[in-house]
Amino acid sequence: MSRPTTRPPVALAALLLLLLAAVPPGTAQLPRRAAPAPAAAPAALADTSQVFALADLLAYVLLRHPVARQAGLLPERAAQEVRLARGQLDPTATSKYTGKTLGGQEYFHDWDTQLRVPLWFGVDVKAGFERGTGRYVNPENYTAPAGLSYVGVSVPLAQGLLIDERRAAVRQAQALQGLAEAERRGALNKLVLQATKDYWDWSLSYQRRELLRQSVALAAVRLGAVRERVRQGDLATIDSVEALTELQNRQAQLVQAQVQWQNGTLQLSNYLWDAQQQPRELPAATRPLPLPGPGGWQPLPPDSLAALAVRARQHPELQKSRAKLSQLGVERRLLRNKLLPKLTLDYNLLQAGPPLGAEPGLGLTSAYLQNNYKLGLGFAYPLLLRQERSKLQLNTLKLRDTELELQQDAREVQTTVRAVANDWEALRAQLRLQEQVSLNAERLRQGEQTRFESGEGSVFLLNAREAALVSARLKLAELQAKYAQTQATLRWAAGGAQ
Repeated sequence: MSRPTTRPPVALAALLLLLLAAVPPGTAQLPRRAAPAPAAAPAALADTSQVFALADLLAYVLLRHPVARQAGLLPERAAQEVRLARGQLDPTATSKYTGKTLGGQEYFHDWDTQLRVPLWFGVDVKAGFERGTGRYVNPENYTAPAGLSYVGVSVPLAQGLLIDERRAAVRQAQALQGLAEAERRGALNKLVLQATKDYWDWSLSYQRRELLRQSVALAAVRLGAVRERVRQGDLATIDSVEALTELQNRQAQLVQAQVQWQNGTLQLSNYLWDAQQQPRELPAATRPLPLPGPGGWQPLPPDSLAALAVRARQHPELQKSRAKLSQLGVERRLLRNKLLPKLTLDYNLLQAGPPLGAEPGLGLTSAYLQNNYKLGLGFAYPLLLRQERSKLQLNTLKLRDTELELQQDAREVQTTVRAVANDWEALRAQLRLQEQVSLNAERLRQGEQTRFESGEGSVFLLNAREAALVSARLKLAELQAKYAQTQATLRWAAGGAQ
């Protein structure tokens, strides 16, 4: 039996062509803010205030996200570590009194007060007042009833002269500041990268839902047109079953796309927090920015790869390794200094009576300096130095290990930058090809539509052409989202914001 060639009613054909014209040809790009919304898109798109831009998301992330706030604590923590280390150089005031009375008889009264000021270059300046009286006071501590005041210095002559534990702690804490800053940048870069990827996945889910929604609308109109032609005897009954089956398949795909859109919205809401640190959710009417279209598929500038390679030298991971090397270098200087003997000179200039009770006109003459002092000299040196030498050797191994780690990390960072740049260029080529594939699929669908209207085609072939067109546009949208994500990945690979 030959297929009838009668055309469908004019009203249904006009409605079908109008809806077909609403499908965006060639690209899966959403309408931009300044462009009017397509016929099949929700009216909410016309309200630009409901468009949630990527810059808005990143502003929320960097300002209020808990991970960003945690990263912001790292520099302050490192500053407190420096303050803690500098505390070892704080002046110290001490006072000690010991007295004994037994059976009503006073044995001794011993009082020693001292102010000690450590200086950065290893010398300790001290001043104090001693008073030791009583019948049984230790002769070493005995003073006149007016007491004895002194001012002096304690100088390391070998070990501790160039570096000691106090200065090493400060230097290592200062190196920790660089490590904390690198960790802060690294945490923020990872957070921003993941937020950007999730944003473009959200935009892709929105574009997928809109394409399938338009596809369902086309299938619904076609089902009505086919049923009318079946009623008029132009098509066989089986064609209405074919049109209904295609509509149901597309409705099932739309349900899945709607769930993906809702889940993507929830995923993006994870990055939103208000000023009171309470989680926020995106409103249901919020829409993403469109995926990057042909105008955004820009090639990398010729000198950009070299610039990114230079920028990658300040990558947070490399900065962390350099900070560790700095800390180990300070530790090595200290351990090498430990190989020297401990030789300490203490000199105190004495004065009878309290510090402020000096006689007017008392000068520091040569005779006074030679007859009013207390001198001490201390020496200590381990004979085998096994502990000191083993610590130094362990430090050497740690240094070498960190240097090798830095070399490997630097190589991986440079390789990652080049690999992502290659992905960038490859995606540009794929996007151009996929755009042509979408245009070709559109031409095939239009040709099949013309054949169907003239009675030469079939509902099955027309559905197949439309399915191929939707698939091509979905593939193009996926490549667009991947291209936008690759742009963010390239920034992350180069170390992110400096």
